[in-house]
Amino acid sequence: MTFDSQPEAVIGLLDDVARRAAAYVASIDDRAVAPTPEAILGLDRFDEPLPDGPSDPAATVALLDEVGSPATMATTGPRYYGFVNGATLPAALASAWLVSTWDQNGALPAMSPVAEHLHGVVRCWLNELLGFAATTQVSFVTGATMANAAALAAARDHLLARAGWDVQSQGLFGAPELTVVVGEKAHSTVYKSLGLVGLGRDRVVVVPADDQGRMIAGELPDIEGPVVVSAQAGEVNTGAFDPFPEIIEWARARGGWVHVDSAFGLWALADPSRQHLVGGLTDADSWATDGHKWLNVTYDCGLVFVRRSEDLRRTFAAAAGYLPPGDGYESMHHTPQSSQRPRQIEVWAALRSLGRQGVSDLVTTACDRAQELAAGLADLGLEVLNDVVLNQVLVRGADDDTTNALIDAVQADGTCWCGPTVWNGRTAMRVSVSGWKTTHSDVELSLQAMARCWETVL
Repeated sequence: MTFDSQPEAVIGLLDDVARRAAAYVASIDDRAVAPTPEAILGLDRFDEPLPDGPSDPAATVALLDEVGSPATMATTGPRYYGFVNGATLPAALASAWLVSTWDQNGALPAMSPVAEHLHGVVRCWLNELLGFAATTQVSFVTGATMANAAALAAARDHLLARAGWDVQSQGLFGAPELTVVVGEKAHSTVYKSLGLVGLGRDRVVVVPADDQGRMIAGELPDIEGPVVVSAQAGEVNTGAFDPFPEIIEWARARGGWVHVDSAFGLWALADPSRQHLVGGLTDADSWATDGHKWLNVTYDCGLVFVRRSEDLRRTFAAAAGYLPPGDGYESMHHTPQSSQRPRQIEVWAALRSLGRQGVSDLVTTACDRAQELAAGLADLGLEVLNDVVLNQVLVRGADDDTTNALIDAVQADGTCWCGPTVWNGRTAMRVSVSGWKTTHSDVELSLQAMARCWETVL
């Protein structure tokens, strides 16, 4: 290799990247949310043979910026309403740069003392902010899918251990039968997670849901344990919350484990005005959420909470002669992965910069903006399909063709971006407000654009 390893050369490259990143940040709020067709076609410039030898790193970075930046979705801007993406808080972005510079492996305290220490700080802060018991453990994974999988694996091993079966030693062949109960509107990643941990996507007992996607507690089956029930905080289309007290009471009577899939809805615990939605939520046994959604840190960042730390360690501990034992929290023994990026540092930066009130305001403001969008879309003559209790809005036109035409027109217009979904067999446009940048002015701009699009469709 012939790269210049002098600090001056590296610093010059980083200065160049900083200028390019600053230009991206400065322009993102005003550009079209989706990339232009020309920008997509320009990606062909990446299609080149693998170089025979080293080249100037600055030229590589320049190519990535000049070709790649125009072809991004403006998810960090104020009018991206797709897939519940956050917009990246300044403290999170800056700390991500620094953490990448450190290049720490957060697996063990011996590998990164700062990561281990900040994990302890973040754990205390999150338990206090969300109202969890002080003993609740949090581990960091790639996203809510892996957080669901980790929690469900821990639930599996805990319940079968009580039945005298060691899953980690004996596997699942011949194990006592374990029943999994989910709501009719359970997210697809819950099914994916059940498949990953060997509990099966199709072996579940499905409980009917109401018109908002909430599990109907009165329809819970009269079965015996051991049982895992996966409830939901923030249905992905409507934002609705399951009736947690009734579900938990049902599960406790059967010695069961209650898991809550709450990729974005868990953060409603930080907003006192949403207490009517989250009653009983903290009495579950495990929870899965994302930091890269409503907390607005960079991708990727998932969080799995469990009431008892030993339940994660039972499932994920790994022993090897070269792994030094430690007294502190060891991430690799509480998550599916060994090597891992110390995601807790960005979460620490976000929480420290926001504070308790800032997190609450983040949730409240997004929900207020969602209600403004819902009211404006209803004024246009669109049908609002959900009770807008959180940050999700579902709307549709007279039929599927009209609704799809509106979605296409909105995406092509570029002022904002909304995606399609299917709700109760009908096509709908889903509007998700979760970025810290979205203001009342952004809502007005979005509604003006949607009105133009709707008029064209009609």
